[in-house]
Amino acid sequence: MSEMLWTQPETPPIATLLLAHGAGAAMDSTFMTRLANHLAEEGLAVARFEFSYMAARRTGGSKRPPPKAEKLIGEFQTALQKVLGEAKGPILIGGKSMGGRVAAMLAGGSSLPARVLGVACFGYPFHPTGKADAEWRLSPLEEAKRPVQILQGERDPFGSKAEVDAVTLPEKVSVHYLEDGNHDFGPRGKSPATLDGNITEAAKATADFAKALIQGQTGL
Repeated sequence: MSEMLWTQPETPPIATLLLAHGAGAAMDSTFMTRLANHLAEEGLAVARFEFSYMAARRTGGSKRPPPKAEKLIGEFQTALQKVLGEAKGPILIGGKSMGGRVAAMLAGGSSLPARVLGVACFGYPFHPTGKADAEWRLSPLEEAKRPVQILQGERDPFGSKAEVDAVTLPEKVSVHYLEDGNHDFGPRGKSPATLDGNITEAAKATADFAKALIQGQTGL
């Protein structure tokens, strides 16, 4: 696992989000950087990390496909332990696409620290791209022991609004749709929505999610 990449808000953070990357893009990809910056503007501290297969690419490693998601849970757990030691206050875990799926898997474990209040998934891969008739990846959401918020583009080929609205998700799972967004939240050129606007909206919704969880924990 590589070193953490921190993005801090200008004021004391309301919570810290441990953020994992997707299957094919590194923690400092354009999307991850823009998302982290917008999250910080909403008051969240963001700690990005890379799974070892992605970190190896920086030193000349081959661009092999990532391991199966369940094989990455241990690495996410290691990153979480590091963040718990470095950050104070509430923690959220989450990630882009595959990273969010692994975070949800981690949240299904029996030893999740109490400081971890919820899971934020940015573009959840409900099914293989463009294959809504394939087996859906609902088990991590069904088994998660923390509330899960999914930020999903309306046109996401891994689970569009029309497709996701047709299935029943657990009560602890909420979905916030981003107008005309694809898997990276980008709208089509003819849409009134913008990529920056959708990322801003996703960041604000995540901060609101964190605030609601904190208020629920304290009973305020």
